[in-house]
Amino acid sequence: MPNRYKTILLFGAPGAGKGTQGKILGQIPGYYHLACGDVFRSLDTNSDLGKEFLAFSSRGELVPDTLTIEMWRQNVHAQTVLSLYKPNADLLILDGIPRNLAQAEAMDKHLDVLQVIHLVCPDIDEMVTRMKRRALKENRLDDADEKVIRRRFEVYDAETSPVLKHYDSSIIKEINALGSPADVLQHVLEVVVPVQDGHFNNPLGQARGG
Repeated sequence: MPNRYKTILLFGAPGAGKGTQGKILGQIPGYYHLACGDVFRSLDTNSDLGKEFLAFSSRGELVPDTLTIEMWRQNVHAQTVLSLYKPNADLLILDGIPRNLAQAEAMDKHLDVLQVIHLVCPDIDEMVTRMKRRALKENRLDDADEKVIRRRFEVYDAETSPVLKHYDSSIIKEINALGSPADVLQHVLEVVVPVQDGHFNNPLGQARGG
């Protein structure tokens, strides 16, 4: 399909650091990071789309997949109009979307997924400890409840496994999320830099290795 955004997807359980890695990558020329949470936060609540979103969120209901994807599509388009994201030069780094299989299937017409990075947590107890520590540090007391944390892991596993199976296993790379942010970043870059080199010249306009 033509005109699809060349994309790298970041997956990871709550606290795995996908948001941190995405933000760091987004600071590097040639990468544009967009988190699903940023899409929701930047929505104009006075627009028709914003009013529709509020109708669900104000009732505490999940936003339908079709509405979520339309919000995402309009946000990405706005970034291109403002030249913040240049599809012909930047790899799109997505985190938090697609969140389930229905979203993944619906977004196939918009995305050319070149790589999926799955930040895995081999030690769930260590991840729980990390999240409790982060919750206290950031004064997010609701996230400090161990039962709530473990439930979030269960929901993530139930929703994400089908999404990962939607993509060819050859483009999925698992990276241990339990290292320091710098250590994890090193492994992420080892994956994404060759992908960028394979599809774009580097930001200085010279292909590496030439």
